[in-house]
Amino acid sequence: MISPATLCMLLQAQTAKLREFRIADMFKPLASPAQSEKEVAMLTFAITGVIFVVVASLICYAIFRFRRKPGEDVHQEPAQVYGSNQIEVAWTVIPILIVFILVGVSARVIAGVQNASPPKNTLHLTVIGHQWWWEVVYPDYGIRTANEIHVPVGAEGKMATYLQLQSADVIHSFWLPQLAGKTDVIPNRTNYMWIDPHRPGVYFGNCAEYCGTQHANMLLRVVAQEPADFKQWTLNQQRKQPQITAAIPAGGQLQTASLGNGANQLSSAARNQAAFESLSCVNCHTVQGTAANGKFGPDLTHLMSRSTIGSNAIDLTHDNLRKWVDSPQDLKPGCLMPSLKLTNRELDQVVAYLETLQ
Repeated sequence: MISPATLCMLLQAQTAKLREFRIADMFKPLASPAQSEKEVAMLTFAITGVIFVVVASLICYAIFRFRRKPGEDVHQEPAQVYGSNQIEVAWTVIPILIVFILVGVSARVIAGVQNASPPKNTLHLTVIGHQWWWEVVYPDYGIRTANEIHVPVGAEGKMATYLQLQSADVIHSFWLPQLAGKTDVIPNRTNYMWIDPHRPGVYFGNCAEYCGTQHANMLLRVVAQEPADFKQWTLNQQRKQPQITAAIPAGGQLQTASLGNGANQLSSAARNQAAFESLSCVNCHTVQGTAANGKFGPDLTHLMSRSTIGSNAIDLTHDNLRKWVDSPQDLKPGCLMPSLKLTNRELDQVVAYLETLQ
C-alpha cells in the first residue's frame, strides 16, 4: 500500500510533468519537421474553420428565416424544393476540391520530411522502446544511455539527428511535440525520423501509443546542446567506471597498507561496489568497466549524469533514488523492476555506489 508521503510525492511529480508538457507546445515548433507539420495543421484548421462558419451560418439562417411565425397554420407545410442541380453540384465539387487540396499539401510535406537528404554533419541514433522506458544508443560513439537524448544544435539544414526507432516488446509511439510528429515504434520493424533543434534547451516528449500499465509514465526528454557541450558530454559518457573491487583479493579483505590517507575512502567505495555486484542488479543493468553486464534494464554507467529516473517519472535526487531502489513499485506501480527487499545497510551501500556513477 502506498504511504501518504509517497502519494504526495507522486502527485507533485505528475504536476511537474504536466507543467513540462504545457511548455512542450506543439504549436511552437523549434525544428524543421515540426514547423512543416504545424503549417499543414494551420492550413487544415483554416479550411475546416471556414467550413464550420459557413455551415453554422446557414443553419442559423434557416432556423430564424423559416421558423413558424405567429398566426401561421401549424398544419400548413412550407414550400418544398424537390431538387437543385446547382446545389448538388456545389456540395459535391467543393468538398472534393477541399479533399484534394488537403491530400496534396499533406503528401508534399510528408514526402519532404521523410525524403530529406541528411546534411554533411549528421548524428545517428538508435532508440529502442521498452516497457516502460527508452534505450538510446549512439553507435558512432559507443554510448548507451536511457530516457535522455543528448543532441547538438546547429544552423538549419547544416546539422540534424537521424533516429532509428525499434521496439523490444510491444508497439510504442515516439513523440516530441516541438521537434517532430509521432512515429510508431513497432516490434520487428525499424522506423526512421529526424530532428534538428534550432536552439539549445530541453524538449519533452512521451510515448503516444498505449503500451501497458505505465504507458503514461513512459516519458522522455531531448537535451539540445551547443556542439562543444555535446562533445564534452560524449567524452564523459565514453568514460568507463573504474573497477574498484579489483583491489579486493580472494579472501575478501581489502589491502589498504599502501593506500595512505585514501585507504578508508577507497575501502568504503570498494565495499559499496562489492555490495552492488553481489545483488541481482547486475543481471538486469550494465555498468561498463565492472562485472555488471545485464541488458534487461537501463544502462547505469553514468546514471548520475541524468536528471530523472523511472523514465522521467521522478527527479533524480538522493531521497528519490533511495526510494526507487528500495521499492520501485511504490513510485511506478506495475513497472518491471522488483523490490529486492534490501536491508538498510545494503540499501545505503547500493545508493552510495550508484551516486558515484557520474
